[in-house]
Amino acid sequence: MKKLLSTLTLLALLLVGCQPTLPSADEASLYPSCKPYTRWWWFAGQLDDRDIRNQLLWLADHGFGGVEIAWIYPMGLDSLAPHPDFLSDEWAAHVAFAKRTADSLGLGCDFTYGTLWPFNDVNLPYGDQTRNYFDTIEPARRSFTWDHPRQGRILNHLDSKAFARYASKMNRGLSEAYKGSKSGLFVDSWEVETEYLWTPGFDSTFRREHGYDITPYMQQRTLIDPSTHVVPDPDVFYDYMHTLSGYVMREFYQPFAQNARNVGAFARAQCGGAPTDLLTAFTLVDVPETEAILYEPPFSKIAASAATLTGRGIVTAETFTCVYGWTGLLNQNGRGHSPHQGKEQFGDLKLICDALFANGTNQIIWHGFPYNKVGDTSNFFYTTCQLSTSSLNNLSGQNLTDFNRYMTTVSSYMRKGHNYSSVAVYMPVEDAWMGGAYPDSLRKVKAFFWGQYEMRYANTPDALKGMQPLWVNGHFLQSAHYEGGTLHCGEASFQSLYVDVEYMELSALEQILRLAEEGLPVCLMRIPREPGKSKHPEEYKQMLERLRRMGNVVGNIDSITTTQLISGENLPDFWCREDNGTFYIFFANPMTQTISYPLVYCYAYTDKGAVRNIAVTHHGKTERYRLMFKPTESILLKIDRDGIHQIPLDYTPPRL
Repeated sequence: MKKLLSTLTLLALLLVGCQPTLPSADEASLYPSCKPYTRWWWFAGQLDDRDIRNQLLWLADHGFGGVEIAWIYPMGLDSLAPHPDFLSDEWAAHVAFAKRTADSLGLGCDFTYGTLWPFNDVNLPYGDQTRNYFDTIEPARRSFTWDHPRQGRILNHLDSKAFARYASKMNRGLSEAYKGSKSGLFVDSWEVETEYLWTPGFDSTFRREHGYDITPYMQQRTLIDPSTHVVPDPDVFYDYMHTLSGYVMREFYQPFAQNARNVGAFARAQCGGAPTDLLTAFTLVDVPETEAILYEPPFSKIAASAATLTGRGIVTAETFTCVYGWTGLLNQNGRGHSPHQGKEQFGDLKLICDALFANGTNQIIWHGFPYNKVGDTSNFFYTTCQLSTSSLNNLSGQNLTDFNRYMTTVSSYMRKGHNYSSVAVYMPVEDAWMGGAYPDSLRKVKAFFWGQYEMRYANTPDALKGMQPLWVNGHFLQSAHYEGGTLHCGEASFQSLYVDVEYMELSALEQILRLAEEGLPVCLMRIPREPGKSKHPEEYKQMLERLRRMGNVVGNIDSITTTQLISGENLPDFWCREDNGTFYIFFANPMTQTISYPLVYCYAYTDKGAVRNIAVTHHGKTERYRLMFKPTESILLKIDRDGIHQIPLDYTPPRL
């Protein structure tokens, strides 16, 4: 019997013809001002165009570049609150007014593609719901939506036809709002239960891809232990993840992105948490989005790498979510309230946005701004910072405007040219899919956060930091080639490839061998093994032996000859853009390397300042430079043939 195609090869074939394409408009039309956006929480209630205009004027006056409207439950979960039906003509008229008003003020206007998340509908057709293997129709519900107290059924994210039916309703409701400037349609992080996730036809697809039957492992519950999340047979779980990954991309992210383009919009997505090949999934949408600090700041490199591989210029981030922790929505009679909400400190927020900038983000999305009636500031969203028109809250007035101006300045420099990198790092997708569950100590607050497939803690090696390494994967290596001392991988270019994984697909190993034979310098830190139940031991062994015998393949990180743009001890996190031979490098305050969720209140103001001595290799020379970080300060450098120049950022966050 002819051997099966290895799984990453098959996945690449499945994606042929569905490669990501930019929207018809030039990408420069997306978030052109570099000013921060904010998620704008519209609570189910009475809407008034005067209030809508008033709030948009306030946002424009305080340095915002636009809004993302998110439709959520009634404030206080008041089931008697009068409100227009979701997607009704009355509802749509207010949304269209908001879009026209935003356009008139020079603000962008994006839309969360549904009420809360994941996508759901109180009238979802029978059979379009998400399910696991043990349910004919999974009863999973989305509580507390615009339609409260009615609950929405969560959409089957593994069925493009179900998505198309959902999208047709959304597009009718938003048809007038699509007019004018180009809007982004947004999908938040994956918050769909993944254990034993299933859809009709999954079993036959799995058998076709892997050559055996997955159903016994499902029936006997031996794929994942439901109480401990332990994976009894990692090879079988790996194969399951491969098939599931293909479904997630083919049936959800690709249709979502194509639908946005079809209606004249663009697709913005947080792929975080999705049970899929994250790097490839991020490349399928027009604007990849990360999140902090529920996700570690280095997670942003996945989205930034995806943007680089596809030639996209913008990486957004849902920023400042649950900064100091959170309490449940049902706290305070359905009004929530996060710790220190309304009294957030700009210094703490600056640490978070600077950490994101230093990991590849260049467009901030505040989380966020509540809809309120004119003169009222009593509405708030329970996991967010409290942007407010009231001076009684910290995030208001001139202090807010100054902070937005700072983020706009950094964003504008981090959009120049393209992302610099001299070394590609093979992303350990196979390790993550073989890894099973995270220990409880690493599971934060996400409801469905349990598996290493989420890659929340993936980071490139510190020893490569000065080369600004970016992630690559087997999918992109399929079409990569090495010529003239450069690895051409998608729209990105590198000098070498770094590999440090326990597991690697046969197809990926084959491509690395091919590229090494073309002359690519490869650092192979470990001898990988083949994942999955169907293995090719002799072929795999022979490829490894051929690869290891090559003179341009080394096994020690110190043997890498790739150009190190920045060198020095204890380097701070940084991000570099290259624009026609000029480098723009943002160095985050070293304290950003120590932040984690939840942040200690006023943590930023414990900073005593820091000094880092670095050497910069550029334009055929090496120059030494001393980075003098004042307390709470980050540093932006411009480096050209004439030398190194520090660009004043002129912002010190006040302690309030």
